[in-house]
Amino acid sequence: MTEEPQFDEGTTLDRFLMETLRTYPGATGTFVNLCQSIALAGKMISARVNRAGLAGMLGATGEVNIQGEFVQKLDEYANHTFKRSLEHRGHTCMVVSEEDEQPSLVGEQWHSGRYVVTVDPLDGSSNIDVNATIGTIFGVFRRKSEEGTQADLKDALRPGTELVAAGYIVYGSGTLLVLGTEAGVHGFTLDPVVGEFFLSHPHIQLKPGKIYSCNEAYAKKWSEGIQTYLGLCKDRGYSARYIGSLVADFHRNLLKGGIFFYPATKKDPEGKLRLLYEAFPLAYLVERAGGAATDGKMRILDRVPTDLHERTPLILGSREMVEELTALTAQEG
Repeated sequence: MTEEPQFDEGTTLDRFLMETLRTYPGATGTFVNLCQSIALAGKMISARVNRAGLAGMLGATGEVNIQGEFVQKLDEYANHTFKRSLEHRGHTCMVVSEEDEQPSLVGEQWHSGRYVVTVDPLDGSSNIDVNATIGTIFGVFRRKSEEGTQADLKDALRPGTELVAAGYIVYGSGTLLVLGTEAGVHGFTLDPVVGEFFLSHPHIQLKPGKIYSCNEAYAKKWSEGIQTYLGLCKDRGYSARYIGSLVADFHRNLLKGGIFFYPATKKDPEGKLRLLYEAFPLAYLVERAGGAATDGKMRILDRVPTDLHERTPLILGSREMVEELTALTAQEG
């Protein structure tokens, strides 16, 4: 890798990707094509989200997904859009989606490609009908099996340390794509008039924070260590911020500094958030930005999933806050 290029705010996502590509000798541009496909899916979903009420996209479909959750119309649209965007340019061999029980394999007719993409197509579905912030979370692995052949589960069931990129797209007052790679974590805001993402948040770095994000309705069901930390947050005058959309809560804390925690309960000892396509991508981003992520016992990225839809407790955010909470929970055995 040669010296990293410097970018000004307002640089387009395409230019950012192409200029960064030149710093990697031997790079073919396949990863750039992948990111462009993800951005295209984000633009399409953003447009549909912004006119969901007029387009008849509010409400549920009547179906239940593999997670046991009612499928919203926008869930279905986002899932279909992402898979279609990723299948036709030769860069992807497998898509693992929250909405599908089995992975979607990119077949020979599409020249099965180099990367595995894990995706929560529309995080925060319960907020759709009330016009609150929702988003997409994605992670990217480079496949282990031979390129050009059909991928298998071994290409996806891997530790988070093997991610080569991750990111999310926030659909709120504006649409923002945050991308993490070896080049750091950068945010790009969509200009809906031009139809292009422009660099708006270069080199995001987490700072010490005073925000905590959790669903306090479950507090009595949490372990003693979690409850102790919650009390410390209140005693210190920290601000509570929680919308119930993981990507929205994480995004605010990434920019402002803070901690998000969704711990295990007696009813759900394995936690509720999905390891492969929620916890891994956000843990990758938060570490690239100088923060930390654990499951209360160990570093999230060191976990090795055994199931595509494996769940996990999740603690992530500013390093000092995460380390303090994890120390309290680790003592519980």
